Amino acid sequence: MKSSESATPAGSGTPGNPATPTAPTAPGGATGAAGPAGGRGAQLKHTGLRPGWTTGACATAAATAAYTALLTGDFPDPVTITLPKGQTPAFALAVEELAAGRATAGVVKDAGDDPDVTHGALVRATVRLLPPGSGVVFRAGPGVGTVTRPGLPLEVGEPAINPVPRRMMTDQVAEAAARHGGRGDVEITVSIDHGEEIARSTWNPRLGILGGLSVLGTTGIVVPYSCSAWIDSIRRGVDVARAAGRTHVAGCTGSTSERTVAELYGLPEDALLDMGDFAGAVLKYVRRHPVERLTVCGGFAKLSKLAAGHLDLHSARSQVDKGFLAELARTGGAGEELAGQVAEANTGLAALQLCAAAGVPLGDLVAVAARDQALEVLRGAPVAVDVVCVDRAGAVVGRSTPAGGPPAGGPPLRRRAPGT
Repeated sequence: MKSSESATPAGSGTPGNPATPTAPTAPGGATGAAGPAGGRGAQLKHTGLRPGWTTGACATAAATAAYTALLTGDFPDPVTITLPKGQTPAFALAVEELAAGRATAGVVKDAGDDPDVTHGALVRATVRLLPPGSGVVFRAGPGVGTVTRPGLPLEVGEPAINPVPRRMMTDQVAEAAARHGGRGDVEITVSIDHGEEIARSTWNPRLGILGGLSVLGTTGIVVPYSCSAWIDSIRRGVDVARAAGRTHVAGCTGSTSERTVAELYGLPEDALLDMGDFAGAVLKYVRRHPVERLTVCGGFAKLSKLAAGHLDLHSARSQVDKGFLAELARTGGAGEELAGQVAEANTGLAALQLCAAAGVPLGDLVAVAARDQALEVLRGAPVAVDVVCVDRAGAVVGRSTPAGGPPAGGPPLRRRAPGT
């Protein structure tokens, strides 16, 4: 099971009507807006599944309410925040506590139709005023983990509050300070009731995140997954792209990779497929319903699973094989010492960083191997494939050239062996 994200928090609602949930109807679109004809929004609409809010969005709402209460004496309920893509959901509060120089607010997380182990968890934020010039400082309260091993997007010793939720909270604190005459110098302690117990059902302990859960989310919105519904939505996405005359489509593991691939190739929204963890579903359907070119774009760790032969990239069903990455690194010039370090790395990101420091192009090697696995699944279908690996910020860390085909106007491209 995943410890990822959620939908309409219990009690989340519209201003003036907190009993009415304000759930986004489509990722990347305005709250309540109809989804586009194609792309990720249409896929989500087609599944009929209810999306929701991330743990990071819940923490941001709680922190915003707590800081506003410190400045004004009153908790805004519901409290409205702005998400990275501009949506403005409102969250009702489950906890309100105000004391001298400190306030706590809490929001109950609702995972919507996503099978998320954090469904129903109470996410609290305690905000304490700090001296001028202190900025925003984050602390891990009960139920939120601490990073104890390298290879994550946070330094060892830091609370497991990921970069985007930190930025969301910092931005909302600055906005509240500007509105109510504050300085914005605060300590934010995020806690999750029973988080340490819940974290035992996640991969956090193996990753060296100890003491509780991670506060996650890159968009603030959770895209729910039902395997059959999502695979059906992928097929619909391919059909829509083909009907629109698109000759180049991209299967993306999430919103960050979607943004990167759209910028790289200038692809319109109806050429973007939210494949999530279902790489095999995209490849098998495109095999039967080919397009001239397919780009697969996703996080380095997820695509390393495809490179190793996994077609389902979900963390519950496939894991990053560091031994496989070590073998790839050897083909790229890594010596035995470096290969051993890669094999023992905490995460795929840590392995990538080790190789980058040594000038070994592990990202490119993974992209090529993933491309060739995709070509195996396509079984000679007339589809040219390339793969783009990105990091958590969306920067390209690995890329293959197109292979397969035939591309428009030419003979079939020769398949290449990994590492070439």
